[in-house]
Amino acid sequence: MESDQQKHEDLNIGIFRPHDAEGITALFRSVYGEEYPAKLVYSATELIAAFERKENIPIVARTNDGRIVAHEALYRSSPNPRVYEAGQGLVALEWRGSGISARMNDYLLNTLIPGLDVDAVFGEAVCNHVYMQKGWGRFGTIETGIEVDLMPQEAYAAEGSVTGRVATLFMFRNYRKRKQTVYLPCLYRDQLEFIYSALPDLPEFKAGRNGLPLEPSRMETYIFDFAKVARITIKSPGADFEAAFADQQKVLVNQGMIVLQVWLDLSCPFIDKVVEILRRYGYFFGGLLPAWFGTDGLLMQKIMERPNWEGISLYSDRAKAILGFIRADWSRVGSPSSPPAQSR
Repeated sequence: MESDQQKHEDLNIGIFRPHDAEGITALFRSVYGEEYPAKLVYSATELIAAFERKENIPIVARTNDGRIVAHEALYRSSPNPRVYEAGQGLVALEWRGSGISARMNDYLLNTLIPGLDVDAVFGEAVCNHVYMQKGWGRFGTIETGIEVDLMPQEAYAAEGSVTGRVATLFMFRNYRKRKQTVYLPCLYRDQLEFIYSALPDLPEFKAGRNGLPLEPSRMETYIFDFAKVARITIKSPGADFEAAFADQQKVLVNQGMIVLQVWLDLSCPFIDKVVEILRRYGYFFGGLLPAWFGTDGLLMQKIMERPNWEGISLYSDRAKAILGFIRADWSRVGSPSSPPAQSR
């Protein structure tokens, strides 16, 4: 019987090459059929094109005969093109339990990324178990926030491992020192200072200004319909922010969105007023997003149902403390109903 060591010696782990594309599509079809939500993985042509644009950078494990038996990718999902998300991890069934995921993460985080033009990398570790959290925690990543109820239960139907929606834990690793000024919302100053305390370099903290600027608000919304998740990026809040945001939220709720996320730039001096308005509409603390806009960001979130708190499993004491902040703020904000609650 072939040992794990012999199997590992027969593997090459490295960055994507165009001739890997067909093997990647075959690997995903062997595990997910046609149901994997990131449809890019099913098109060899699109995989090659996205790699050439540096939008999606796969790494793969290849056997001696060139078969792809594991995959992970870096891809852009933030406004800062030098921040990449790591995900789409997949291991062929016969290679599971062999330690290949740890080797992939080691290569990705310690060999590949230091040679790229990258500010930060993050993963969204699922919280229906702690294996991904433990695996990533070995490589210098830091927990900065939790996306409550991000993924639908249906996404895990094949595993049969969850009851209710699944939260994810933000785990960031910074690769470049940055000088920046951030405006800490007074309501979340203690929580954010706790999260910042583990990061390698601290920004200059300032207090925000009262009110909002006179110009119109600018925001951008992206919908993940399969998950019933909407992400609203506040590009710049203006005097009309509350009315404009209320209109956008109404549209999203009418479309059946269950999870509403708002992404705020902490370089905005008017952050306190924006947070105050969002909390009136039922939004609560989510966490810190290092380098998200070039400067750091803040996640706030609203769940249109009672969150699946009981389904959240966390490994580290730090992650548990962040969950404590989030759940306490949710309880203070109150009902997730669409009309604004009383200011608190």
